[in-house]
Amino acid sequence: MSPAPAPNPHLIVAKVERQHALIEQLRASSPKPLSGAAIAERLGVSVRTVERDIRELVAAGVPISPRRGDGGGYLMAIPSRSITLSVTPGKIGALLVSLVRLGPPGSATALSLFEKVLVAIGSDEETDRGLSA
Repeated sequence: MSPAPAPNPHLIVAKVERQHALIEQLRASSPKPLSGAAIAERLGVSVRTVERDIRELVAAGVPISPRRGDGGGYLMAIPSRSITLSVTPGKIGALLVSLVRLGPPGSATALSLFEKVLVAIGSDEETDRGLSA
């Protein structure tokens, strides 16, 4: 039996960007919940895709909770301001490897985070990426 084919990296980036947009929609509407239909319309996808993405995000630990009844939908408790994190060098390495695997140039969000991490660790981005002459 042959191994399953690797997922298309372009589809992975599109999914990451969509899930990030979903989180941003919930963050922007907080503390008011957003319906699955409203999120789907804003993202240009089906309600089923929104529900699938929310299930995946919740399973990964993202604090999204459903609100039932009139005016219900999905709600996410997330700070509206920047936060400071204390991260070990090993975790920075894991994050960088994950971002490289995702392909930062294909994702504006991942690229921005990648660049901020490189600046935070004192890296010269252009030299480290081999972009300088």
